Amino acid sequence: MRFNYRYYGASTVENSASSTEMRFAPDTLRPPTHFIAELNKHIPFREAISALHDVVVADQRYHAPDKTAYKAWLAQNEEAMLADFMAKAPELRAQLPALNNQLKGIRDQKRQLMQPFYDAQRKYYNYLYQTNRELWIALDPVITVHPDRVFFECFSQDESSYASLSCSHEVFDRVGDFACGTTNIDYSEALYGEFQKIRDYKTTRLAIAPDGFNVRTADDPAFIEQKIDVPDTWVRGFLQVSSAMNMPSHRLDLHPMDIHNFCQQMRRKKERVGPRSIRFVLKPGEPVRVIFEPWNEELVCRRSVYKGNTVEEIRLWGRRRLLLLERLIPVADSFTVHLMGSGLPSFWIANLPDMQLTLGLSGWTANDWSRAGQFDLLAPRGEVDDDSKAAVFTALSRRWFATADQLAADTGLSRLMVERALSLYTQAGRVIFDLTQRVYRLRELARDPLPMDALRFSSAAEAEATALLTAGALSEVKIEQIAEGGIRLQASVKQLEKKRDVMLRLDADERIADGSCQCNHFTQNRLRQGPCSHMLALRMAYAKKAVAV
Repeated sequence: MRFNYRYYGASTVENSASSTEMRFAPDTLRPPTHFIAELNKHIPFREAISALHDVVVADQRYHAPDKTAYKAWLAQNEEAMLADFMAKAPELRAQLPALNNQLKGIRDQKRQLMQPFYDAQRKYYNYLYQTNRELWIALDPVITVHPDRVFFECFSQDESSYASLSCSHEVFDRVGDFACGTTNIDYSEALYGEFQKIRDYKTTRLAIAPDGFNVRTADDPAFIEQKIDVPDTWVRGFLQVSSAMNMPSHRLDLHPMDIHNFCQQMRRKKERVGPRSIRFVLKPGEPVRVIFEPWNEELVCRRSVYKGNTVEEIRLWGRRRLLLLERLIPVADSFTVHLMGSGLPSFWIANLPDMQLTLGLSGWTANDWSRAGQFDLLAPRGEVDDDSKAAVFTALSRRWFATADQLAADTGLSRLMVERALSLYTQAGRVIFDLTQRVYRLRELARDPLPMDALRFSSAAEAEATALLTAGALSEVKIEQIAEGGIRLQASVKQLEKKRDVMLRLDADERIADGSCQCNHFTQNRLRQGPCSHMLALRMAYAKKAVAV
């Protein structure tokens, strides 16, 4: 999917001894959106915007080194090298002791001579690493200006982490004229270094500049146009995050020291085997207990009492992503955690002075927000006629943010109908549910309508699995706990008058470890080409049961 941007100039940060001015260049192809004010929460904003940057460049996927060139050279020279070595082996063994002593002296001399080069080389590689990281940012961060808040949104490179920094207008002094809306901003790696220079004693001014919207000449040389091809998975993941925020969840409030203890545990130990999960043991009226597997070491959050009504035990994977919150611990008042269930998404909210940073994590790192296999967040939740949808969207456009009850009063529709319409707009990227304020907000993710038919499913197998689930083709679903710590799922799937027995075995990390099906896809490919549609349907059914529980 291609996104086109047109910036009037580049985003800049100017620092002096007494002031810092941050000027963000918005996308002039979108409706005019601008905001100018001075910061009064300097250090919390600096740490929060830096944590947002850490999410943008985060990638915890394994990257194997590229050995293509080495293997090609080795294939050409291996036989000649081996023959030459075997012919000279006796002579070389006799010369080896003297050569070792000589080599040691040469290495010491080389180290002294080459040290300046190594220092310069290291600086160059550090610079190159920083420069290349700009290419990791697939889509410039999204900024939304509303009558009560300004919030920044971004997505990690591995598509498993989402972050949103929501700033109340109380964070700013001297708020000038502003225009509400959503826009992309020009962003570069150099800005991150400039953010670190924000200080309490400096006047800091933030400007989402309106300059480009007032220029009438389209060929002005100050305009910078970009065309970026973004993977469908990136956009699909953004949409799934928006839908997941409105799902039922278990809420707990944690003290900053609890998050510090989590990070310390992960810094102190490196797991070698699974399960690599955090297990939350929640009992009403008791401190939250957290068990780090596979060591089964328990941390008791004595400052944080669970206020739910039922006993729960929830496991999360991909826990090292929580280190993205580490630099917020000194400036956070508290942390609010929303747990959807075992192996399901979770949201971690750092409550800063008049600001909230929300970190949304997928079920585990390898299962990014766009993947199938856990649940289908983009499936329609109910039929709504076009007139009702238009009425709800118009009412929200007038308010910019509202609860479902407020929109029901404005439109005269039932709350259920309003929520269905909002769900459809959320799935389309036009509305977002604000988890911190518990309201729906108008937020157009893209300038043009998104192609929902192409984004709804990541593969033909996922589309077929959803159709099977919707048609009620699954029967005799059985869920069995395995002694080794995994789960075995079994069911019968009826498709085209044929009935197939399906089995899935999930390991301790709830990844697919094994399975079987009587369809042609599995018979020919086993699991080498991924699970078949019948297996996906079974896993979706299991995930929906987990969400319901």
